[in-house]
Amino acid sequence: MRYRILGKTGLKVSEIGVGAEWFERHTTEECVAIMKHASENGINIIDCWMPGPQVRSDIGEGLKGCREKWIVQGHIGSTWQNGQYVKTRDMSKVKPAFEDLLKRLGTDYIDLGMIHYVDKVDDWNTIMNSEFIDYVKDLKAKGIIKHIGMSTHNPRIGKLAIESGIVEMMMFSVNAAFDLQAPTEDLDVLFREDYEEETFGQDPERAEFYKLCEQNNIGLTVMKPYAGGRLLDEKRSPLGVALTPVECIHYCLTRPAVCALMIGYDTPEHVDDALRYETATEEEKNYAQKIANAPRHSYRGQCTYCGHCKPCPMDIDIAMVNKFYDLATMQEEVPASVKEHYLSLDVRASSCIGCQSCEERCPFGVKISERMTKAAELFGE
Repeated sequence: MRYRILGKTGLKVSEIGVGAEWFERHTTEECVAIMKHASENGINIIDCWMPGPQVRSDIGEGLKGCREKWIVQGHIGSTWQNGQYVKTRDMSKVKPAFEDLLKRLGTDYIDLGMIHYVDKVDDWNTIMNSEFIDYVKDLKAKGIIKHIGMSTHNPRIGKLAIESGIVEMMMFSVNAAFDLQAPTEDLDVLFREDYEEETFGQDPERAEFYKLCEQNNIGLTVMKPYAGGRLLDEKRSPLGVALTPVECIHYCLTRPAVCALMIGYDTPEHVDDALRYETATEEEKNYAQKIANAPRHSYRGQCTYCGHCKPCPMDIDIAMVNKFYDLATMQEEVPASVKEHYLSLDVRASSCIGCQSCEERCPFGVKISERMTKAAELFGE
């Protein structure tokens, strides 16, 4: 395993990491097995943005007896309310949620205290002019968090974070598809389809953001390096071509300031798929020809199963419904196994009331209400 210094934090992180969001659908034993396999192969950084009590406790089980071997990204502002994920700046919710994170992980400190999911200027201003940022600073002063980080999909917000001098590192969405997208708070514009020729290879503002991070020693950890798995499948890839895990990883690691990739795993074998990067040949890493010859395509409307659409007033697991819908539509007929998994969901797409509150929170402009209708029709439920 190769390691990189995470910018001004000085932390030595494995370039392959663990993004634990898929742990939500696994048993404690399965989660611990993935973490153990990752650690045994040199992986030392894990992200936990999920507020669900069980997944936090499961990660805590994986940390038992080896906490010092892991660098933990823990998020501030990701809360569990009425059985669902809610992003909030309400301190009456933020503080108990972070205390719960510490308790369930079985630790008295978090290496990277992440200001959770900031994509809008208004949200950034709220954070920086309220008790929220005072709380974050106090956590660092007390050593409860060792470094202040932030997660964002918007390079313009990232630039504000750099200018603040407060944020020491960031988790940012990076992959070959997202880099075609210009930053904006208007999601309809963010995922536009009419790219100009000069911005096809990489949006200039995203390229500038990477360089600013490098210049200011702001290390980046990466979310969505496979674009929710879409980049691995030609039929679903926003580029129109399939990349291998090794090619996706190499693309991300060749961006300036990128230090570690938070990759989601369902099994130890999925960890092995990522670990192949460490011994891959230059030919196996070469993504350039595929991208150069890929059809021009935007990512508007494509679900990456990130979960930011929560909470749903009907308690629909939107990400899982979308995942099963996408898997089903890849085939001429709905695979029986996919339908069985869909039908095992406690709440199905037919329960959608069309309120579209989820769409306001989606960072990728997905028309979720329409997809719920289509999923209910496809699966007959």
